[in-house]
Amino acid sequence: MFPIAYHPIYKHPLPEGHRFPMIKYELLPQQLIHEGIVSEAAFFEPELPDLKHVYAVHEKDYVDALLKLTLDARAVRKIGFPLSAELVERELRLTQGTILGAEKALQTGIAFNIAGGTHHAYSNRGEAFCLLNDQAVAAQYLLNEKLAKKILIVDLDVHQGNGTAEIFQNNPNVFTFSMHGKSNYPFKKEKSDLDIELHDHTEDAKFLELLHNTLPYLIENQQPDFIFYLSGVDILATDKLGKLSCSLEGCKKRDEFVFSLCSQFEIPVQVSMGGGYSPEIKTIIEAHAATYRAANSIYG
Repeated sequence: MFPIAYHPIYKHPLPEGHRFPMIKYELLPQQLIHEGIVSEAAFFEPELPDLKHVYAVHEKDYVDALLKLTLDARAVRKIGFPLSAELVERELRLTQGTILGAEKALQTGIAFNIAGGTHHAYSNRGEAFCLLNDQAVAAQYLLNEKLAKKILIVDLDVHQGNGTAEIFQNNPNVFTFSMHGKSNYPFKKEKSDLDIELHDHTEDAKFLELLHNTLPYLIENQQPDFIFYLSGVDILATDKLGKLSCSLEGCKKRDEFVFSLCSQFEIPVQVSMGGGYSPEIKTIIEAHAATYRAANSIYG
C-alpha cells in the first residue's frame, strides 16, 4: 500500500471566498478510504521541516519574512491568500509531506501528498496561492542527501510550473518538463527544460498523443533515478481556471500512462495533487480519486 501525506491543517480556515477549493483536502481521504483504495494506515502526518531544506531552495530573506509575517502588501497580493501563521504552517507541513513522501517512494516505489504541487512559488517570492515550492524543496533534498543523482519533474497541471522552472534553471541535475495551456496563467511564462504549450480546448486524444510521444523519450534520454509528478486535474473541460477540454477518462489515462512508465523503468515517483477547480466538488474528488485508482491498479 502506498503512503500518503495528509495533515488536518491542510484544510485550515480561510476567508469565505477561498474555502471551496480547500474542502477537497478533507473529502479526498474519506473517499479513498470509503472505496477501499487505501486504509487509514496509509496516511502519515508530516511535522514541520528542518528549515535548512527550505533555505536550500528559497531565499532566506523571503522565508524569514513568511515566518515573521512581514511580507509587504504587494507580495501578499501576488500570493492571493491573506497571510497568517496558520497558512505558513500549512505550507511548511505540506512541504515536509513531500520530502517524506520522496523518502518513502524510494522504498515503496510511489508516494502521494494529498496537498502540494505548489509550483508557482519562486526562489524569492510566492504567487497564485503558492508560498513554498514543495516538489522543488524535496528534489533538492534528495540531491543534497545523495538519495538521487538525476531528477525529472513532470508537471501536467494546466498551468505552467513557472516557479519550478525558475528555481532549477541552472541546475543540470533536475530536468523540468511542463505541459500546460498556452493562453492560461502565468501569462509571462518561464523557460522549463521542456515546455509543451497546448491550445485552448485541447481534448484527450491530442493531450495523450503529445504525452505518449514525449515522456518515454525524456526518461530514456535523461535517465532520471527519481520522478516528481504534479497531477493537477485542472485540465478538465469543466475546470473554471483551465481552458482545456479533457475528460475524466482522459485524465485517468494520463495518470495510468505516467505510472506505468515509472513502474516499467523502476523509477520511484512522488505525486503531489496540484490544481482542480471544477464548479462541483464531486467532479474534483472523482478526478483526484481516479489518480489513486490508477496508482492502485499498477502498484497495488
